[in-house]
Amino acid sequence: MQSQGPNMNREVAVVVLAAGKGTRMKSARVKVLHEICGLPMLGHTQRVAKGLEAQRLVVVIGREADEVRRTFGESAEFVHQLEQKGTGHAVMMAETALSDFAGDVFILYGDTPLLTVETLERMRALKVDRAADLVMLTARGEIPGRVVRDKQGRVERIVEAQDASPEELQIEERNTGVYLVSSGLLWAALSQIGTDNQQGELYLTDIVGYAVQKGHAVEALWLADSSECLGINDRNELAEATRLMQARINARVMASGVTLVDPATTYIDATAEIGPDTVIEPGCCIKGRSVIGPGVLIRAGCYIEDSQLDEGVQFGPYSHLRPGSHLQFGVKVGNFVEIKNSTLGPRSKSAHLTYIGDADVGADVNFGCGSVVVNYDGYQKHRSVVGDGAFVGCNVNLISPVRVSEKAFLAAGSTITQDVPEDALGVARARQRNLDGWVARKEGRSGERADSATPNAPDGSLKERGPGRAQAGETLGSAPGPDSERASGDKK
Repeated sequence: MQSQGPNMNREVAVVVLAAGKGTRMKSARVKVLHEICGLPMLGHTQRVAKGLEAQRLVVVIGREADEVRRTFGESAEFVHQLEQKGTGHAVMMAETALSDFAGDVFILYGDTPLLTVETLERMRALKVDRAADLVMLTARGEIPGRVVRDKQGRVERIVEAQDASPEELQIEERNTGVYLVSSGLLWAALSQIGTDNQQGELYLTDIVGYAVQKGHAVEALWLADSSECLGINDRNELAEATRLMQARINARVMASGVTLVDPATTYIDATAEIGPDTVIEPGCCIKGRSVIGPGVLIRAGCYIEDSQLDEGVQFGPYSHLRPGSHLQFGVKVGNFVEIKNSTLGPRSKSAHLTYIGDADVGADVNFGCGSVVVNYDGYQKHRSVVGDGAFVGCNVNLISPVRVSEKAFLAAGSTITQDVPEDALGVARARQRNLDGWVARKEGRSGERADSATPNAPDGSLKERGPGRAQAGETLGSAPGPDSERASGDKK
């Protein structure tokens, strides 16, 4: 029979089979929504379809259909396979949706997320070069369908393992189940195949034998790396696919000019973007749609989620950037710092042991050790604003919502509940009281030495530090001498 004469300009549709129950996953979640490197399995297939510039994307769904629809919204057309009658039956569900489509159809699988655009483009090229009507993807590995060839080496048919003879079981070339087929041939073949097999199902593989019998040109593309066609059926295969995908992502990132000190312990989601000359030390996770600019240093043990780090940022070690955060040019964040839904302006710093939540921080701001932006009042979240050049001393609590203006100075140990004007020193401390001898009395040692608790108080009352007597070493941030006592609430 004369070939339909395919060419590279023919429109392409992608049909994705995603209706399987996935019982071996032992999960309440439908199999194709389990994630690999930040995307559901089906999301990786969706990205491949986008890379092919497919005109149509039809997803055949079954279990948890509404959840799959919610996940992908309007990015695909969905058809529902109510009964599981085999892969051929699943593809037939897409015929009505594609009744007005006359191009080529890729048949892919929602649980085969490692396929690449490059491999599928090679299938398109082979279809053109050989003027084929059907191209199948084959590989070596633990795949049940055997590719039977005639004496001339041409594809003759596919036989499933349960239906194969002992001789056919020895065939090493296996059918991956990925096809590129002219739409007219596809629908004609599916209307003619039967259920004469061990499972009593409509096998999609039977379209190959039908095409050969009708004189259509059938070709097979050999895939050297069979891991691309790894189908995921259980948690072990999910972990293996994740490992392979992560290695692929890390290789791509390093090829773009990023240094991964230890790729084996670096986890980067497929949706993250990282600029050149960035260095990522061991044990880091970069999740979601994080965007990391050029020349960034991410030290060991950091966790970054859906955030942006601009050029020249230094982050970590052992720090956490939660969703919605933005570190602008030259920001430096040290160890054990958590930042959530906040912006830090250029060159601002937080060296260690700090929590910054729901804050808009200007340029050249310093957060001292132990400082906290207290963003939650037990009922709702609030935002605070810290102006350019402000200094936040050690162990300062900002009780949101407050505004700290430019160049304000917050004294160490203060709990700030009101706005602080520009150039002001903000102090909020209770006056220190030393209760002499309190511990000795508590432990029953008060009789060990006479008047040990109150040596200067004959009446036995507790002695308190008097006005104007600063305790040795007391400072308010870097506030100088006499002002320290007045700022702490003492009166002259």
